[in-house]
Amino acid sequence: MPLVRRGIVRQSNMTLKIEKYSVGNSRTLRLIGRLRAEHLPELEKQIRESESKIVLDLEELNLVDVEAVRFLGICEAKGATLLNCSPYIRDWISKEQD
Repeated sequence: MPLVRRGIVRQSNMTLKIEKYSVGNSRTLRLIGRLRAEHLPELEKQIRESESKIVLDLEELNLVDVEAVRFLGICEAKGATLLNCSPYIRDWISKEQD
């Protein structure tokens, strides 16, 4: 049975919900809502604290800013998996890396 924890980050009237799932030697962080620059320190902390392989599930992520897109690109370059990444976010990550 996977371990599930939930957290909500609220800043600037923007809300990001983070659900954590641990299965085997990987940890999935499911990002729900809006991911903006002010949320990145908390997300980075949760990634850093994990000793497991990181999977970021973006299925319910509905708004990102340029800093969040750059952060996601860096996470992927460091070995994180971006699961259920929407085509517009995937395209934006590619353009930021060019």
